[in-house]
Amino acid sequence: MPTARKRVLVIEDEPSISDTIVYALESEGFEARVEPTGGAGLDAARSGEFAAIILDVGLPDMSGLDVCRSLRAESPIPVLFLTARASEVDRVVGLELGGDDYVVKPFSPRELTARLRAVLRRSGTSNGGGTPGPAAPPCPGFAINDARYEIRHHGVALALSRTEFRLLSLLILNPGRVYTRAQLMDHAWEEPEASMERTVDSHIKSIRAKLRAATPGVDPIQTHRGIGYSLEDPR
Repeated sequence: MPTARKRVLVIEDEPSISDTIVYALESEGFEARVEPTGGAGLDAARSGEFAAIILDVGLPDMSGLDVCRSLRAESPIPVLFLTARASEVDRVVGLELGGDDYVVKPFSPRELTARLRAVLRRSGTSNGGGTPGPAAPPCPGFAINDARYEIRHHGVALALSRTEFRLLSLLILNPGRVYTRAQLMDHAWEEPEASMERTVDSHIKSIRAKLRAATPGVDPIQTHRGIGYSLEDPR
């Protein structure tokens, strides 16, 4: 049987750009759906099954950053930003909100599809088949489901971005081990040189807030000033 094509949602208001993206995606075996506004894109994301979202930062009705923020409150679906701004500040803000990567306009269709495939590889499972149940990590109270990119804390599912999932999974699976910010960037970002140490701090802050919301008064992440972070060793 032929393999089902991965569906990609494109949220882009300029027809000339969205047409180029659709052509590039379909040439590489993807199925594309285009929505021209952030509101329509959010509705489509909530009603359809997509492997990833290509999201323009400059939309007519709302910022793509706000769209990403809304998506991240509901789903860990990979998000690839399209932006006309290449400054470090814009780049960091997008990644801190939960974006998985970004492409600066003008871009080549080949670069776009290559970055999309890289994002999908990072978000895919490595077991090659089936849907595994939640893993039992060495930290009581946590359960990791790699297939769903889901972590539960005392039975409560955490609404994590993919970067947050990778960071927290690493800490959970290695309790007590102290990771430097550079090591965390190497693990969670494909291009860590495009990130900054304060980006790691921002993601850890977000993870802590979600843990506290799930289990008030509990903060298992330990800060090692001047070094990095670890997860409290329960032993």
